[in-house]
Amino acid sequence: MTWDILNMVGTIAFALSGVFVAMEEDYDLMGIYILGFVTAFGGGAIRNLLIGVPVTALWEQGSLFFIAFIIMTFAFLLPSFLFETWMKWGLLFDAAGLGSFAVQGAIFAAEMDLPLSAAIAAAALTGTGGGMIRDVLAGRKPIFLRNEIYIAWTMLAGISVGTGWIQSMPGYLLVLGMIVVCRMLSVHYGWRLPKSRWHQIKKEDRS
Repeated sequence: MTWDILNMVGTIAFALSGVFVAMEEDYDLMGIYILGFVTAFGGGAIRNLLIGVPVTALWEQGSLFFIAFIIMTFAFLLPSFLFETWMKWGLLFDAAGLGSFAVQGAIFAAEMDLPLSAAIAAAALTGTGGGMIRDVLAGRKPIFLRNEIYIAWTMLAGISVGTGWIQSMPGYLLVLGMIVVCRMLSVHYGWRLPKSRWHQIKKEDRS
């Protein structure tokens, strides 16, 4: 049940995130479906490759593919004034997908008795893999490489689940909520991770 809930939340959130990006880039209907599907399922495919699960396991999620298709079609058919309202929630959908899939990836690794490092990597790749593919296909700089803190928040799931501190549904939802809140706050307040001073030194040398 836990797995199914997180999977559904992440799939819906990232499918919508893909639709929003596709519409911003003025893609046609097929482009919208492709971007939505790769955003929703790309992270799981990358995770499976990393931890040795057959990629074909993705095709066992037929119901999720159908749900994603319905959600994307609904978003595409929304009147323009309603879609503009939905667009304002794009960041929240992306944050919800990040948190849901990060927790799901960590659970996946933990249930396979993999070490903590694998749980952290699985959380990061499941949470950000789909968005990375989405941004590359849309010709954008991947969001986790931008200035805001993004991929680092997946460590909350990787560490808490990978160490066994969190093993229940209420705990998983708490971690998901923490990731969403932290992601939103990092954007709102412009939180940044430290950067190397090398680029600044080079600029000063040129001047």
